[in-house]
Amino acid sequence: MENKRKVALITGGSKGIGYALAEKFAQEKFDLILTSRSGEDLRKVKQTLEYAYGITCHVFAADLSHKNEVKIFCDFACELTDKLDVLVNNTGTFLQGKLMEEEEGQLESQINTNVYSAYYMTRGVVELLKNTEKSHVFNICSIASLQAYDYSGSYTISKFALLGFSKSLRNELMPQVRVTSVMPGATLTSSWAGTDFPDERFIKSADIADIVWAAYNLSPSAVVEDIVIRPTEGDI
Repeated sequence: MENKRKVALITGGSKGIGYALAEKFAQEKFDLILTSRSGEDLRKVKQTLEYAYGITCHVFAADLSHKNEVKIFCDFACELTDKLDVLVNNTGTFLQGKLMEEEEGQLESQINTNVYSAYYMTRGVVELLKNTEKSHVFNICSIASLQAYDYSGSYTISKFALLGFSKSLRNELMPQVRVTSVMPGATLTSSWAGTDFPDERFIKSADIADIVWAAYNLSPSAVVEDIVIRPTEGDI
């Protein structure tokens, strides 16, 4: 990858919030490095964004709930570029259930996907971030990072942990790398497929992308540490 343009790496970048973020940064003429589990979805995204915005979009299918696949993807990214302007840790999963009743392994699954993926991803590319004059990490947390919700016990645990990681990372990398925790409420993505709620009841993924871009676009002397964004009518 030629390093004339800025570079954004986005995990979970083929759908929902991840895709909205990829499109936003493509609109702003960033080259992209994207991953998700579906190679087919990634190829479609690559074709769409390169055609629409004239940028370069590199894609790599990986399941970031597995540490070895995170490492392979990090190696892929490091071979493409020696700098990284933006890292978005967006990979995540949501499994409903009560802590005392859910299937065994549900907590581990969500910790692996929602927490360890961001931890190992950031460790794998941190030198690229440090090589960049104005770099920024966005960790896509959740309203559930701030309070517990019914039937979301293990998910809440994992998102509390992700927020803790994000805050620790902020302390560790300041002032060289800015770090922002993003806590969206209910956002209209495939996670809500089949719901009876009208679309207007949800945050749009593009709203998340717009506010992330606004936070990134501040002067180097300022950082938005936490973004909390909810549906206008409140939580679902």
